[in-house]
Amino acid sequence: MRRLLTISLVAMFCAYFFSSVRAADEEGFVSLFNGKDLPGWKGDKTYWSVQDGAITAKTTAENPLKYNTFLIWEGGQPADFELRAKYKIVGGNSGVQYRSKVLDEAKFICSGYQADIDANLRYAGMCYEEKGRGFLAPRGDKVTIGSDGSKMVSKIGSPEELQTKIKSDDWNEYRIVARGNHLEHYINGVLMAEVIDNQKDKSAASGVLALQVHQGPPMTIQFKELRLKELK
Repeated sequence: MRRLLTISLVAMFCAYFFSSVRAADEEGFVSLFNGKDLPGWKGDKTYWSVQDGAITAKTTAENPLKYNTFLIWEGGQPADFELRAKYKIVGGNSGVQYRSKVLDEAKFICSGYQADIDANLRYAGMCYEEKGRGFLAPRGDKVTIGSDGSKMVSKIGSPEELQTKIKSDDWNEYRIVARGNHLEHYINGVLMAEVIDNQKDKSAASGVLALQVHQGPPMTIQFKELRLKELK
């Protein structure tokens, strides 16, 4: 009896401890999506909807997309922040854009830093600048960009080894941290790419958040549990 009581107390303590850790980990985060519909977001509703509790975009052979378009969060233009979101992709590629600007209001076309996502796992985790400087930091690289646009590269891991941390056709968690000129991309808790951007005439200190659906072959991208914490 005493042994059963001890086990029960230990189990209760563990449950309380891990619950407290999770609560502390989520402190300061604000939800960007209610799981039901899309208030506070704007985009082409031909492609964007809510399905199975997730923000969803689909393209098909019958309904192709001729340009990349975005679902844009209307709640502000974060500067220093941490963003967490779960995503699942089947076919094609996508991304989470941040500190970005809207180039075409009618077509919801954006330009800026992008945490890449793709079904083939070739680009997932990398830092790309849509309609800008292009590839900034492939997966596995820490890149320091000089004031003149030059790049100093060091390795944070093997792209192939990091790829094994990403699940195909399943849910993954993206974590994006932007603080000053320092950008970090994590997938499933693992650092995938890092950028220190000193090119002041090209870098961005703040801007919109947006989710991408990509032109090309049929694809489905879904996002859920999007949370934002602005950093001081």
